[in-house]
Amino acid sequence: MPPPLKPGTPLTKADIAARIPHQGALCLLDCVTHWDALRIECLAISHRAADNPLRRQGRLGAVIGIEYAAQAMAVHGALLAERDAPPKKGLITRVQQVQWHTERLDGCTAPLSITAERLMGDARMVRYHPSCPHLMPPCPPR
Repeated sequence: MPPPLKPGTPLTKADIAARIPHQGALCLLDCVTHWDALRIECLAISHRAADNPLRRQGRLGAVIGIEYAAQAMAVHGALLAERDAPPKKGLITRVQQVQWHTERLDGCTAPLSITAERLMGDARMVRYHPSCPHLMPPCPPR
């Protein structure tokens, strides 16, 4: 496990990969720009990569944004666990109130901004409110 970091410390892609099971092209996030006990802010450019492993028929659908958010939540959990206890494997058990503002992520030329706010949690469960505000308003079609 990498050494604990102080809240607010930016993370590189290598720092992220050291904290989550997703490796290589499946590590979708490129950096963490800010984090604290309740929130994490990340950027990603992997949505533009032609070899993104989550593309299907040459397209990266907006639903893949859930995976970007899941990775942000996983990094946040790992960062918080560094102070308290080893991180545990996590599962997404429910996704609700999702609003799509675009059909595809690969049409966005700017980096994706992914945030996740921790709403509540304990040793067994954590609830987050993730968002990708960059996708509002819709990205222009390719």
